[in-house]
Amino acid sequence: MSTPLNVSLLQQLRERQSELPEAQRNVVRIVLDDPRAAVVATVEQLAQQAGVSMPTIVRTCRSFGHDSVREFMVALAQDLAVSGSHLHRSVLADDTAQDVASKIVHAAVSSLTELGRAIDADLLDRVADQLATARRIDCYSVGAASTFMASELQSRLFRLGRTANAIFDAHQQLVSASTLGPGGVAFVISHVGRMPYTLEAARFARAQGATVIALTQPDTPLAEVADLVLAVSVPQDAVMRVGTEAYLAHLVVIEILMVRLAQKLGPVATRDLQQFKQLLHKHGFDSAEYTGNIDAQHPRLEG
Repeated sequence: MSTPLNVSLLQQLRERQSELPEAQRNVVRIVLDDPRAAVVATVEQLAQQAGVSMPTIVRTCRSFGHDSVREFMVALAQDLAVSGSHLHRSVLADDTAQDVASKIVHAAVSSLTELGRAIDADLLDRVADQLATARRIDCYSVGAASTFMASELQSRLFRLGRTANAIFDAHQQLVSASTLGPGGVAFVISHVGRMPYTLEAARFARAQGATVIALTQPDTPLAEVADLVLAVSVPQDAVMRVGTEAYLAHLVVIEILMVRLAQKLGPVATRDLQQFKQLLHKHGFDSAEYTGNIDAQHPRLEG
């Protein structure tokens, strides 16, 4: 079947999706949900995501006038270069609000699904073992997203009874690195993984005998410095250096790691977590008891 003149491949995919057999519709849906990811995916990856066989991918490409998957992907890449949005890798310029919502959610789910497939369970256990026995854990970060992650990690470690600090200042990171020593852990969070002063602190901590754990992308300078690397790989964001999908992936890795750490620490950790939850529920600023006391101190004027 020949490709219609002056009709973009993306437009053809949208217009003809309903006409195709179910298996091919699934392939087209995967491509339209995240066309930029589809361009760089292998045939095997596309087939896995769509739940179809690899020959179905080939047949789908031929349905749109392309003799090979490679030819189809070249046409898709050219189409994206002309019509793609610079706001999000999955969104096209003429997408509706429903399209935008659906594509962004689907892209995030896809990234987390790939993260789940790529997680190294043995490595997670090694990291959890280090955190369970560490004398002190200092969490280093730089930038808004990583700083939030380091604060979250420190808070979670603290609730598990671990001695932990979150350190964002360059000089304080060096002071920390000089005092960690054997038995200490420098847990460095940076998705970009190349901020000079944080790398210097990581190198210095390691030189003093501390274990350096990095939460970063694979193959960054930070990954090269670290003893243990929790590698997070997500598609590049169209706008931000650390996009929403990286943000979510880091939070999920921290969640998995903290649950595994709690398991290793045993029933005492679980009991303490429940006690903290009950305490905050009863006495926290948003608790009924606290708001009741405020209301009693400041009664509403009537009349």
